[in-house]
Amino acid sequence: MIYLWLADAVVAAHFLFLPYAVFGGLLVWRWPRAAWLHLPCALWAALIEFAGFICPLTPLENWLRQKGGGHQYASGFIEHYIVPILYPSGLTREIQFVIGAGVVALNLAVYARVLRRRRSAPGVGAT
Repeated sequence: MIYLWLADAVVAAHFLFLPYAVFGGLLVWRWPRAAWLHLPCALWAALIEFAGFICPLTPLENWLRQKGGGHQYASGFIEHYIVPILYPSGLTREIQFVIGAGVVALNLAVYARVLRRRRSAPGVGAT
């Protein structure tokens, strides 16, 4: 039973990670130090999409489900949980590139705005 709970916790972490990777740059707008955590997350999410990798959390969840007597799935997290909701016909490489480009574009725009705001703020860089 504990393994199935842990597998569900991995799914929850995955669900929390995805919106953070995509929209976490908006937190950086308010709290610039959040970039130290957000930027690697956004880059990882984009890399997973562009390269077509399976996130390491997916095999971990499958292993936990197997240990707990639950069922595993062969596809990745996005294909198993997100695609049925958003893309009923299935995730293609083209859609993965669009998702990856969306993550990069949105976060580049937010980070560019944050950097412009910091550079134009009076007293920034003054000692």
